[in-house]
Amino acid sequence: MRGGKWEVVPFWVLYFVLLCGYFQGCFSAFNLPHPPWKKQSNFGSSIVFPLTGNVYPKGYYQVTLNVGQPPKPYFLDIDTGSDLTWLQCDAPCRKCTPAPHRPYKPNNKNIVKCEDPICASLNHPCHNPNDQCDYEVEYADHCSSFGVLVKDAFPVKLTNGTTFVPPLVFGCGYDQEVPASAHAPFTDGILGLGNGKSSIVSQMSSSGLIRNVVGHCLSGQGGGYLFLGDDVLPSSGIVWTPIVRASSEKHYSLGPADLLFGGQATGIKGLPVIFDSGSTFTYFNSEAYKTLLSLIKKNINTKQLTDAVDDKSLPVCWKGSKPFKSINDAQSYFKPLTLSFTKSKNIQLQLTPEAYLIHTDHGNVCLGILNGSEVGLGNVNIIGDISMLDKMVIYDNEKQQIGWVPANCNKLP
Repeated sequence: MRGGKWEVVPFWVLYFVLLCGYFQGCFSAFNLPHPPWKKQSNFGSSIVFPLTGNVYPKGYYQVTLNVGQPPKPYFLDIDTGSDLTWLQCDAPCRKCTPAPHRPYKPNNKNIVKCEDPICASLNHPCHNPNDQCDYEVEYADHCSSFGVLVKDAFPVKLTNGTTFVPPLVFGCGYDQEVPASAHAPFTDGILGLGNGKSSIVSQMSSSGLIRNVVGHCLSGQGGGYLFLGDDVLPSSGIVWTPIVRASSEKHYSLGPADLLFGGQATGIKGLPVIFDSGSTFTYFNSEAYKTLLSLIKKNINTKQLTDAVDDKSLPVCWKGSKPFKSINDAQSYFKPLTLSFTKSKNIQLQLTPEAYLIHTDHGNVCLGILNGSEVGLGNVNIIGDISMLDKMVIYDNEKQQIGWVPANCNKLP
């Protein structure tokens, strides 16, 4: 889910993201009977990618990946709320959105067939095992991407110094729909980092390249880093809590949490919470959102802060007696929030004002927690980028747990 977009998966809606496809050339390693990355286990190594972007005003974080042979760079919006990675694709491109690079050019030799297990994981109907595997992704804001699955080379360098070029399956999107009301990131596609079979992380893990662990460190100053594998985790300080999944759900859910305001109970209990880097902002269900907004407004000294009705950056904004230069100037007017996870003993996610406010170009501050019920999320509550800033957040699919620890996201590990 991304700063205004949501993905609709089986019944649920939840990803703010981008749209479009991918596809390309043949790589010599594809034809080797024993791929070089399977000759030895590289478990314990990681792949680290620098990120660019910010919560405001850009609204997303992107990574540069090289794809194909010869490799060409593409900018991808990172999204832990979805599985499938896709690039805009010249197959030819029926309908593509503006992007930083030319669409990926497919090579028919690398089209994935319906018999491939990754195709089956997408639940897209196939009539013949030898047919090409089509995909369609629809997002909650009615953005969508349609295309075909392909396999191509992704050159990567591990933290142990080894370079590999694994062939990975991704989406070649040649037909994107973007409603006028949607705000699509200016990227070449989406990097799906969920735990499904089609995820790049799952594919690398099943080939023995890395462990099935993904994480990110998003800097409040902009930028940060993404990592695949578990080699860069600190030896101590990580707060871990188990992933809670219903049988029909594949998201990074931490299960029920109680909401505290300034350390005090709010009466909001049992919130199902999902971590989603594809969402710019954090979303609470209608009841939790209205309760929180009421508490914030009651706590505000109206002699110091007033409603900034002319600032349309987000639905609720405030201005001071003079323009704020940064969030730091306004944070003393707001109390911290806490999500206390009821199925994990003493596990809490602390949200300081910097983790739920943005500083706008107008010198005001706005509430970066939005009403999810207004955008079709129902009772789902999403922790988005704004609430994960300046933390290393780890999604461990092997141990089925999520962890976080304060970190300097401006420094690559």
